[in-house]
Amino acid sequence: MQQVLAVFISLLMLSLLGLSAHADIKGARLWHAPDHSRLVFDLSKDTEHKIFELNNPSRLVIDLEQTQAADHLNNLDTGVGPVRKVRWAKRHQTDLRIVLDLRHPVNPKSFQLRPNGQYGHRLVVDLFEAGKETATPDPVPVTVPVINVQDTLKTKRDVVIAIDAGHGGEDPGAIGHGRVYEKTVVLAIARELASLLEAEQGFTPHMIRSGDYYIRLRDRTKAARRANADLFVSVHADAFSSPQAKGGSVFALSQRGATSEAARWLADKENAADLIGGVGGVSLDDKEELLAGVLLDLSMTASLGVSLDLGKMVLSSMGQVARLHKHHVEQAGFAVLKSPDVPSILIETGFLSNPSEARKLSTRAYQRQMARAIFTGIKQYFSQSPPPGTYLAALNQQSRALREYIIAPGDTLSLIAQKHGIAMADLRELNGLKNDSIRVGQILKIPTT
Repeated sequence: MQQVLAVFISLLMLSLLGLSAHADIKGARLWHAPDHSRLVFDLSKDTEHKIFELNNPSRLVIDLEQTQAADHLNNLDTGVGPVRKVRWAKRHQTDLRIVLDLRHPVNPKSFQLRPNGQYGHRLVVDLFEAGKETATPDPVPVTVPVINVQDTLKTKRDVVIAIDAGHGGEDPGAIGHGRVYEKTVVLAIARELASLLEAEQGFTPHMIRSGDYYIRLRDRTKAARRANADLFVSVHADAFSSPQAKGGSVFALSQRGATSEAARWLADKENAADLIGGVGGVSLDDKEELLAGVLLDLSMTASLGVSLDLGKMVLSSMGQVARLHKHHVEQAGFAVLKSPDVPSILIETGFLSNPSEARKLSTRAYQRQMARAIFTGIKQYFSQSPPPGTYLAALNQQSRALREYIIAPGDTLSLIAQKHGIAMADLRELNGLKNDSIRVGQILKIPTT
């Protein structure tokens, strides 16, 4: 009897060991970005995999060794993107074969991720459209015309604001009280900010991330530079181990971070060939090392100065609608702030780990308030210090070229126009007059020349 029991226990242990040798698919997600789709498998353990393509029709085959399927594959979003349908079946009794029926050929890239604080083992499969580069696509460049003081306001370019909603896709960012996801909150605020800038004459917003997908940190700053951005704003929501932490913050790049980034740029030939100084800048690739270092240092110093000054105005504006964590612009070595020629700030809109702030940041009304506060600070800075060649710069110049004239008894619009050498029609248009009627004490704008 004891021998039979021993045999039974041995067989049971072998069976359990066999089961544990298998990996289970615990979840699956399909994210869609503008340039690719990302398929993520959550696995119970690390496992070997192979990927190959089949044609006529287009299919992608994923073989997972010692893996068992789950119903999670039924819930993938195949309504858009390259994947039309997902099928799977056992292979060699122990392995799993997953077949993606495709709408068009793709260039697949796969890699495995080790467990972190939010996820376990993962297999990531990126699907890029065949024939296209696997990098973040270049946005449509902003046309920057060569202009002079005599050009009309309509010919001036807008101030371009690159808006970066942090995290996205597989990276949720902070997960706060009530399961509030940072990536969702900051995308909503970024969209509100973009809407406000779109409606304001003289500004053009450029969304770095417009949907729920992930973009590498370096690609975010590259996208801002390709858009000829005058400012890069990265929007985030903080989290801390204590639920008592609260308040918004604004960060600029630290001096130490700027120094290390300058060294990296000088050592990187690709970076050195890029324009430094934004619109109308210079290339470093044909400069002696000493001169290149001086130019780069000047560019980063100017960029950091703008970041700090603008950050102060944004922080002050945020203080009108939210509690501030710190009342000064903080500095740190955030990777997304390390663009040498684009002023950059990172905004922490609040602490999602704080129950009260998490609830507020989840509401549309507060998201709009926060976006308007950020917008007000940005508008205030660029109205006072507009980049040369922009509509705002021309507007400032025009306002300085006008003086005020107070209408006295006996004045008529025709006499005022004749006295100051300006056409009646221009005087009416400049002051928004519908007719020639004026009154004593009324103030008119008169050109100084």
